[in-house]
Amino acid sequence: MISSVLMLIGAVAAWVLYRTASGLYTNIALAKASGLRYFVVPVNPITPIAQLTAPVWIAIWKLVVPKKYWEDVVDVCSPDWQHKKLHAPFEKMGETFVIATPSRMMMYTDSAEVIHQMTSRREAFPKPTETYGILTMFGENVVTTEGTIWRMHRKVTSASFNERNSAMVFKVAIEQAQGMVDYWIRRDTTQKIKSMEEDTMTLALNIIGYVGFGLRMLWPGQTLPGDADPKMSKYVSLDVPAGHTISFKESIARTLKYLLVLLMTPTLIIDYLPIKILKLSREARDNYTQYMKEFLRDKAEDVRQGDKEVGMDIMGSLVATSYQDEQSKTKVGKGAHLKDSEIIGNAFIMFLAGHETSANVIHFTLLELANNPAAQRRLQKDVDTILGGTDPSTWDYDQSVNAMMASTIGAAMNETLRVMPPVVEVPKKVSPTYDQTVTINDQKHTLPRNMYIGMIVSSVHRNPRFWPGKPSKIRDCPHDLDDWVPDRWFRPSFNDVTSVEGADTEDFGGYAGPDTSASMFHPVRGSYIPFSDGARSCLGRRIAQVEIIAALAVIFQKYSIENAVDDWASDEEIARMSRQEKADLYQRATRRSRQTLREASSLITLKLKGDAHVPVRLVRRGEERFVDWVE
Repeated sequence: MISSVLMLIGAVAAWVLYRTASGLYTNIALAKASGLRYFVVPVNPITPIAQLTAPVWIAIWKLVVPKKYWEDVVDVCSPDWQHKKLHAPFEKMGETFVIATPSRMMMYTDSAEVIHQMTSRREAFPKPTETYGILTMFGENVVTTEGTIWRMHRKVTSASFNERNSAMVFKVAIEQAQGMVDYWIRRDTTQKIKSMEEDTMTLALNIIGYVGFGLRMLWPGQTLPGDADPKMSKYVSLDVPAGHTISFKESIARTLKYLLVLLMTPTLIIDYLPIKILKLSREARDNYTQYMKEFLRDKAEDVRQGDKEVGMDIMGSLVATSYQDEQSKTKVGKGAHLKDSEIIGNAFIMFLAGHETSANVIHFTLLELANNPAAQRRLQKDVDTILGGTDPSTWDYDQSVNAMMASTIGAAMNETLRVMPPVVEVPKKVSPTYDQTVTINDQKHTLPRNMYIGMIVSSVHRNPRFWPGKPSKIRDCPHDLDDWVPDRWFRPSFNDVTSVEGADTEDFGGYAGPDTSASMFHPVRGSYIPFSDGARSCLGRRIAQVEIIAALAVIFQKYSIENAVDDWASDEEIARMSRQEKADLYQRATRRSRQTLREASSLITLKLKGDAHVPVRLVRRGEERFVDWVE
């Protein structure tokens, strides 16, 4: 009996060894055939298990294999290397390289030319939807699908991302930013803000709540206006309606807070294990799901009753489009229509993509403006020039938005998206049907079918071949590409060659304008991809940009943001300091802020990790202690 068990174990071990060796041999051969520089790694480093156990297997690998085989490639095998290592790995290994493992091949690139080729040929380099399966928790959506199904989702959802909704975002972002500032002042008379992260999350949630769903979300102390739809009150009220255990707003916020738990933990474990974090996650998921079903029913009823206001928000547009057959009695299938679960799935993606990403960009931009007082002063000067002292409620989208995008307001946003992009890697893969080629320096390279491709956003945004740089003013470095320098967006542009053989020509809908103002530095196509690029680029990029610049303009029209220095000096001590002592003190706070920002991490989006935060003060303009003069 024992001998039989040992023989079985031996046979299994031999089979595993054979599969591992043959897989590695095959993938090394394919890597060689590509003509690209390649590296051999003993395990597939992007699997969840490999990421969780990285310290262990990397340590064993380094112990048993000569250094020359791992010293260059080991950095890209550790979790979150894209933000931690930035452009450094590509300086050692080249702009485009291949990794061969026993189970899979992958290619990483921070070459603008290669990225542009891939984003321009959607069918040749599709999204690896298998890695997005966890985002189907509430239903299939525009992010998790490919092929004809994706085309249908894209057609239906893109119709809502238009200039009319961008103008709506501008107005709502102004209102909500004013609400946030008022909340800051009411909450703390010293105007010290321990962490802006939670507040910018609320700001973005309130904006997407209105634009995406027609909901007037409130700040503490605010009340609903008289013209609010009474049917929507249960979704914006902090009271808990019948059939629920938490409010709608709390269900969204908590679902997003515990998103990784919900996405990575099997449903049976979440539903039955009596662990606090699982109970909180389950309560958020169940309440959110129920709210969205009720919301969908309310919107569908409005369609049946012929309410002309349906379609003014993004979800209303999805419902109106998908229920129009019921109204006109036409046959399903003549147009692009979403099922109820797909409407809810797309609504979830809107909350996810339109909430945390924009919130983090606003948060990081505010912190960087506090770290860079000269840039803050230039931004305020541009706000004064473009908008003056007028009431923000009178600001006009058509008259102001382009000038704002072309000013330091837009440059500050662009620079945050460059150095702290919400997503640090855009995944692609080679078509599972055919091998594909990319051209590098006029030489074609064959990429085998199903190869994983990582377009490293945080690296290509720092590639000196595509970005103008000057010696760093804040670190011992010959370039400032790792620094937050909004002035770089006013430098001359490089030549931009964008022709790609076999590029997509179909109009997939959505905003088709550039990511930056035409009067600013124009990055080479493929070198600036905070919203990805091509047909699979972010549908909401224009809305996000408008939201961010509107919020910045509201805040800095009347206020400045300064790093808090309370940990080192009291207000009385500061009042007695010389200008040089104040400058030294502020530099200390700035170094802490920059170090905290550098330690941000990326799970779903790039953000500060754990309890990390940067305290600041909101100061009325004219009452600054530091940023009105310190460099």
